[in-house]
Amino acid sequence: MCPFLGILQFEFVIFFREMCDFDALWSDALKIFPVLGGVINAPDEPVDEAVYENVCRHLSNLGSADALTAIIDLEVQSAIRNTIVPSFWKQLYAGVNPSDLQSDALADQSVSDKNKLFAQFIEAINELHVGYRSLERIKPRLMLLNEKANSNAKPINSSTLSSSTKLMQQDGIKTCLRDAMLAQLPPTFSTIVGAFYWVHYRLFTKDTQLASTTIDSDVFDELPCTGCNFDLEQCCCQKLTEMVNKTNMKLFEMNLTDRLAGSALTALIKDKIKEHINDTCLGIFDRSHLKQLETWLNDVIIVWLTNIFKGWIEKDIHDSIKVPASLQSFKVKLTYFMYETFAQNVISQFFSIIIDYPDSTPAIDDLKICMEKIDMRAYLTETLRSSLEARILHPGVNTMDILTGYVAAIKAIRHLDNTGVILEMVTAPIKEYLRKRNDTVRRVVTGLTEEGPTDLSEELAKGESIKDGKDNGPDEFSNWENWEPDPFGIDPNVMRYNSSKIMRSADIISMVVDIYGSKELFMVEYRNLMADRLISQLDFNSEKEIRNLELLKIRFGESLLHSCEVMLKDVTDSKRINAHIHGDGNCNANDQLFDISSLIISAQFWPSFNKESLQLPEEIENEFKKYTKAYEAYKGNRTLNWRTVTGRVNIVIEVGNRTMEMTVPPTQAVIIYHFQNKNEWSLDELSTLTKVPATALRRRISFWQNHGLITETSPGIFTLIEKETEKSQFEEMSITEADEEDLESAMASASDQREEELQVFWSYIVGMLTNLDSMPIDRIHQMLRLFASHSGGVEFTQDELKHFLQRKVREHKLLFSGGVYQLAK
Repeated sequence: MCPFLGILQFEFVIFFREMCDFDALWSDALKIFPVLGGVINAPDEPVDEAVYENVCRHLSNLGSADALTAIIDLEVQSAIRNTIVPSFWKQLYAGVNPSDLQSDALADQSVSDKNKLFAQFIEAINELHVGYRSLERIKPRLMLLNEKANSNAKPINSSTLSSSTKLMQQDGIKTCLRDAMLAQLPPTFSTIVGAFYWVHYRLFTKDTQLASTTIDSDVFDELPCTGCNFDLEQCCCQKLTEMVNKTNMKLFEMNLTDRLAGSALTALIKDKIKEHINDTCLGIFDRSHLKQLETWLNDVIIVWLTNIFKGWIEKDIHDSIKVPASLQSFKVKLTYFMYETFAQNVISQFFSIIIDYPDSTPAIDDLKICMEKIDMRAYLTETLRSSLEARILHPGVNTMDILTGYVAAIKAIRHLDNTGVILEMVTAPIKEYLRKRNDTVRRVVTGLTEEGPTDLSEELAKGESIKDGKDNGPDEFSNWENWEPDPFGIDPNVMRYNSSKIMRSADIISMVVDIYGSKELFMVEYRNLMADRLISQLDFNSEKEIRNLELLKIRFGESLLHSCEVMLKDVTDSKRINAHIHGDGNCNANDQLFDISSLIISAQFWPSFNKESLQLPEEIENEFKKYTKAYEAYKGNRTLNWRTVTGRVNIVIEVGNRTMEMTVPPTQAVIIYHFQNKNEWSLDELSTLTKVPATALRRRISFWQNHGLITETSPGIFTLIEKETEKSQFEEMSITEADEEDLESAMASASDQREEELQVFWSYIVGMLTNLDSMPIDRIHQMLRLFASHSGGVEFTQDELKHFLQRKVREHKLLFSGGVYQLAK
């Protein structure tokens, strides 16, 4: 090294030390800014002016105060990041296992555990606030020091230094503290904050809970305080409220209320909204709840939130402090959440609402308001479909109950949504399921015509004509001023078959009929049921039948019900003919073994009967021949073909010294009649004699077995019981009870009649398959429909044709392979 250069360096150091004493500068700087020595919570003692003057003198010798300002800024950030914030978390989690504070742990914690977390949170915030206040004292001292150090130049204010140091920025320490807190935020912190505000909410709503309680006053005095959970004599709600207000004030002062407590507050408030809705609205459908919920949200939740921001402020300046704008936007979000939660609550109970309709109309009106504000249509559709499938669409529910639920769903959902979109989507599985049940049509017709108030019979009594899309089509746009577009969101497959106008206007009966899409099928079943009633009820109510018939004619048209009018006329004519024959002087009453009253029907207008037969005993058959001759004498060129298996027989049974009168079906009467000539019969002998199949005959004999007149002494051998000591079980037997033993219809089922109608096409099917060898079902259906349209024949669906062809396959008349049918070789 050059000796001259070393001498210059030495002289420069001596000169610099003479100008500025670093030890003195650092000592005085520590008095003004203890944070430079790592002391944060130093006592707030005034600093002598001489200290400021000494530091300013040294800084003047250095030429600038920017270096010291930068050092202090770094020390403040380091103190916040490495000392204040870690100390806060350590104090907060003292004695607490973080694994016990999961996100859903708040609801499971006891009140004492929440009170413990409440106290720890207050202590931690107090310690944090002390450190924050200590740091806040640095800024005015630094600004004063800079002003003194630059007294000869333009003063340096916070806006001048803001670009270089965070400390001198507006709310710089608050921002730095908030960033450090959020950077080190533990995942379970919201649980502790939630416990703090949970206690605060209990304290705030204490008076509300006392006003709504229904507990007896003597019992209530023995319970702990609803706010602090201490005994009433030791209640400390006022003290706890003061502690909460002070803590909220400190959070607000440090600008941590929104950032640090926002998520926990939101979660707690949402839990309270759900809890309040479940407590006040669950299972109550006969009154509206939305107005009460909105009032509760404004008077309790929003007032409580306002109290968090302003409850600690003195009354004289309370109104001058503005609530953060975020609270207003938060109120909008909470209102939205309340509507959404309430709508989900109502939707989850919508099956019960359907059953209770129309008493549940207020609940549906509330849901309608919610759906105007929130799009819940997809959620409602999916939830309700799942609920209906779980509740009613399974084999354990009888068809009539499913139809009742279907009708109730139509009424309730249409009240909710008059566009028909939700109704069509929700009820689609019900219609699909009902199509698979064999007794659906019969149950629908029974519901339309049975005595007593039912949903379907009430709808029928309204007398409206059934709405058919074909009839409404030409007028689709005639009233263009009131035209409405198709609703948004409907399944295109639904719109393919029904326009939105039809869905909006279709009544309940038309929607029930739409299950099968054919009015003819329902009218055929009604004709079958009516025929059963006319045959089984000898003293039927003709006025009721005529009334039902007229109402059905209004709904379905006269052409489909012409046969039913003829059937009623046949019954009336039969009564007149019976009266004439019995009153005819040529008919010798003394020669008759018993009276015969016949129901003379016009076969071409009545449904087909079951293919059953019954051979009558000779003496009984002779009586029928006498009646036939009398009828021929009265009608001239007409005669009667008797269906002996259908009807009712009044019989007198003598057992010992007892005599009993009963009304039974003809088959049962013939069975017991044969036992008066022979006490023991084998099943085969009796089957040959009566021409009734053995299986059906055994079922008929069981009627007399159940009532103690016949017993099966050995397999297939039946014996009459004549002992007077064995009392008969049917002494009080009525005609209704006897009918219950024979519930089978005398009419052929609608499906059997349909197959009989399709039988006319069998010869054409055979011809087509003979010429073309094999054909798929859609081609067969297309050619048969073409034939039917030209010849005015019976119309049928492809499904009906499929069932018919499958029956021919089972009869080995057709072969089905590879999707095509061909004749069996």
